[in-house]
Amino acid sequence: MKSTERKMDMLEIAAICGSLRKDSFNKKLLEAVERESKGKWKIKFVEINRLPLFNEDIEKGGDPEEVAIFKEKLKGADGTLIITPEYNSGMPGGLKNALDWASRPVQDSVFKNTPAAVAGASPGRAGTALAQMQLRQTLVAMEANVMSGPKVLVGEVHKIIDSETNQITDPRTLSNLQSLIHGFTAFVEMYQKEQ
Repeated sequence: MKSTERKMDMLEIAAICGSLRKDSFNKKLLEAVERESKGKWKIKFVEINRLPLFNEDIEKGGDPEEVAIFKEKLKGADGTLIITPEYNSGMPGGLKNALDWASRPVQDSVFKNTPAAVAGASPGRAGTALAQMQLRQTLVAMEANVMSGPKVLVGEVHKIIDSETNQITDPRTLSNLQSLIHGFTAFVEMYQKEQ
């Protein structure tokens, strides 16, 4: 999967935001992760908004260009971070669709035996707990190596965004993001040593 032979100063982390909304709270959370991970991670943003709906009839003709690009970006990373909102007590359909494409073909899924981490933000108090649970279940079914913790469940996210900078500046949230970054860095490096 990843080139474990190359020496790196920083890990290359593919980042997927499950929200398609332009002004998404979860995109702001991902931007905060990018700022907090400077010097540790090189984040590669992987877009999912142009992927067609998964359909085996389409797949029979080979992956559409958008799907092939999506998979290639994931293959080249040391690990994947997925940030998800919560819609109707679950992950968004666009994110599930992206994972369905990534899971094919089953024997060669781009997530198979790869490190993955999950986080999310919501205006609700539970902070995407149910969406993350569903997302973890899907990733495990895809045979990804999902980091169990620390969990980042950002509730009432609209209250912790600075009105002037439009950035998340809440010290507790930033501390949680640092824990995620340190934890996932160690998780990915441990995985690489085992390969």
